[in-house]
Amino acid sequence: EKILLVVRDITENRIREDRLRVSLREKEILLKEIHHRVKNNMQVISSLIQLQSYSIRDEMDRELLRETQARIRAMATVHELLYESQDFSSISADRYLGSIVEELSLGYDATGVRFDAQPALVDIDVAVPLGLIANELIINAIKYAYDPGARGPIRVALRRDGDSIVFSVSDDGKGLPAGVDPYTTESMGLTLVRSLASQLRGCVSFGGGPGFRAELRFAAAEPKDQKKAP
Repeated sequence: EKILLVVRDITENRIREDRLRVSLREKEILLKEIHHRVKNNMQVISSLIQLQSYSIRDEMDRELLRETQARIRAMATVHELLYESQDFSSISADRYLGSIVEELSLGYDATGVRFDAQPALVDIDVAVPLGLIANELIINAIKYAYDPGARGPIRVALRRDGDSIVFSVSDDGKGLPAGVDPYTTESMGLTLVRSLASQLRGCVSFGGGPGFRAELRFAAAEPKDQKKAP
């Protein structure tokens, strides 16, 4: 019957752990500052475009600048949400898309846009193309679904379907002009949508009757960091 007593000095381990914690905190602060500055720089670019638009008389050219501003704001919103979050690897897709819907509704004075979303987390490299796709589809619906001066419902939805995330925009308007194929048209908006869907390794489908509907489906990969998203 014996007792073995082991005494180990863990001072060095504690010192290393403290240094790691301090280093991690410094990196988190640096990342927050980077996202904050990126967001601010994008806002400056958007403001410069706005100033430039005042000197342009052609309404079509001014509208192109306005759409460019909307794309910049969609990307800036990602960095804004990351700056406010404790998680730098993923964001809440429903909150992100909700911000885009609200921004476009106010900017285009569109009162018929309705957003229905289920909670979903996405990585940063998914959030940006998803936001740009949403931006293009919502703007197209607001501008072209109904005749000038007329208003109607525009439905924006985000949901989980098994291992996939499904995003859709639909309306009850007049649909695409005759002879326009959304799968092959070279218009800036739909070309960008198809390209970004490919970047997400997803598929985009179009339909109608009545109105027009666009649906994006892509794999719901688990975020790299499982911390709570903003």
